[in-house]
Amino acid sequence: RDDVRWDRTRVVMLLMSFVSIGIGWSRIQVRTQRKNSLYRHRLQFESVLRGKRSWSSSETSMNDQKSQSNHGPVVVWFRKGLRIHDNLALASAVKYATQSKSTILPVFTLDPYFLDPEKVGAVRLSFLLESLCDLDLNLKKFGSALLLLKGSPDSVLIDFLQSKNASALYFERDSEPYAKKRDAEIVQLCEKSNVKVFTEHGHTLFDLEYLLKQCTNKKAPSSMPEFLRLMDSVGNPETPLSLERVLGVSNTNEKLDPCLQIPAEYLDSDSFKIPKSLEDDEDLVKSGYRNIDASGAKFKGGESEALLMLESFCKRDSGKAVEQFSKPHTSPCAFDPQSTTGLSAYLKFGCISARRFFHRIVSKAKTQPPVSLVGQLYWREHFYLLGYAHGASFSTMKGNALCRQIDWRTTEEEPDFARAWEEGRTGFPWIDACMRQLRQEGWLHHLARHSVACFLTRGDLWISWEFGQKVFDRYLIDADWSINAANWMWLSCSAFFHQYFRVYSPIAFPKKYDKSGHFVRKYVPELKDIPDKYIYEPWNAPADVQKKAKCVVGIDYPRPIVDHSVASKQNMDRMSIAFAANKESNASTSKTTPPTKRMKKA
Repeated sequence: RDDVRWDRTRVVMLLMSFVSIGIGWSRIQVRTQRKNSLYRHRLQFESVLRGKRSWSSSETSMNDQKSQSNHGPVVVWFRKGLRIHDNLALASAVKYATQSKSTILPVFTLDPYFLDPEKVGAVRLSFLLESLCDLDLNLKKFGSALLLLKGSPDSVLIDFLQSKNASALYFERDSEPYAKKRDAEIVQLCEKSNVKVFTEHGHTLFDLEYLLKQCTNKKAPSSMPEFLRLMDSVGNPETPLSLERVLGVSNTNEKLDPCLQIPAEYLDSDSFKIPKSLEDDEDLVKSGYRNIDASGAKFKGGESEALLMLESFCKRDSGKAVEQFSKPHTSPCAFDPQSTTGLSAYLKFGCISARRFFHRIVSKAKTQPPVSLVGQLYWREHFYLLGYAHGASFSTMKGNALCRQIDWRTTEEEPDFARAWEEGRTGFPWIDACMRQLRQEGWLHHLARHSVACFLTRGDLWISWEFGQKVFDRYLIDADWSINAANWMWLSCSAFFHQYFRVYSPIAFPKKYDKSGHFVRKYVPELKDIPDKYIYEPWNAPADVQKKAKCVVGIDYPRPIVDHSVASKQNMDRMSIAFAANKESNASTSKTTPPTKRMKKA
């Protein structure tokens, strides 16, 4: 009996020791998990401080994401960011799908909000379609494809997510007012549909929210010197993700994860097909893109073209094009090739990563910001940050804390002037050539943009910069909401710039770059036989010279709609009054006191 009692005691003690060991092991596991979790979050937090990552509730660790997955497909929603390289949203989606053994479905929604010729010109829409086709081809190299959904995202995207029983939606954040409102609605609808939403930054060098937090009192710098100090404090942007890192392989020859293999049902369906041109799609034709010529497009859309152009420019003049690049010294009259990179539209649509651009050139450039190529990326980042900080009011005069309130004439008051400027019929060959290039090709050199913006506003016509902004937003293939608004405020001396006495002469300015007028002859062919002496002021050519050139001013080419010398002087007086009225306002400028210098023509 004692032996039995002893055996029982030993069994109880043995069981208790096992329980104790188990509890201890559990505690070790908990402590280890907690330690790993804290370590992971510490790394994330340190990354935030270095500007390498955003911190938001939408970002969850991969283990957490895996546990939340219902193994339905993972949808990657392309909007901008039309590329594979350095695509943070796609890279995160690949990790998620690999762990949850899900399939990735890349989609693009052709939003009817933008399908209006009055909002988006044919050249820009054609560039977008080319970019989508290129992305589709690049995805197909890895067994995937881009699926086109037609309709409002809050309808077609949500229907797609629900019908496919999607587990998660990934997309790159967008800072434009329309996009922010749209995305907030999508997130709410996804929550109701039990679809997890994860977002990443990627359209700018840094996460804009992170940059804003680095600013004093979270106030975005309103001048470039201030912004450059901000850039010095945060350091260089993170190294871009290579194609291999996005796809989750060590090299592209390695077997890819099955998550990238899109089911054949999508590849064989015409429902998701991307039109190759405006005429290929009945819905686009119905939207108003019928018999609209987009053949003058200067640039071909897509990631493939963007990467080729970047490498080509880096090799131009044995690398001196990058080393010695100085934006003010480039020519607005060069067109074959242009004197700048021509990559602005590719940055706008995200066909090339801003970080990829930055790290390709930063070690090569010998010039310094803000005039260097790196400086051009900083200007972009600066205006994006201002637009993000100020919201929808950034693109309007009223309610805009940065903008001087000026009594501009409206297009209703001066419809003929406004129409002549937009159509390139002002009677000033330089201005008309620039506006015709804009309409035909969807692109202008920055100094050409300066010229026509000054002419419309404070230089000659005294028409509101908001009208000019709208025209540029319609025709430019690189139309970027924040950059467009900032540049128009700048050129009209409504913000950022105070030297209103510096007026771009539509006659003297282009002679600095093109005395023979080759640029004008290309885009205003009716003037092609006018002698060099009169190419920028054909109204001064004798009657017999005009007849010989088969271009009689007033018949074959319009007379100037204003007297530049008179109009520019009157407008300088108006600007002086406007500056005085705004002296005590909060308008952003390095000097708010009205300058007393005489008008100086650029």
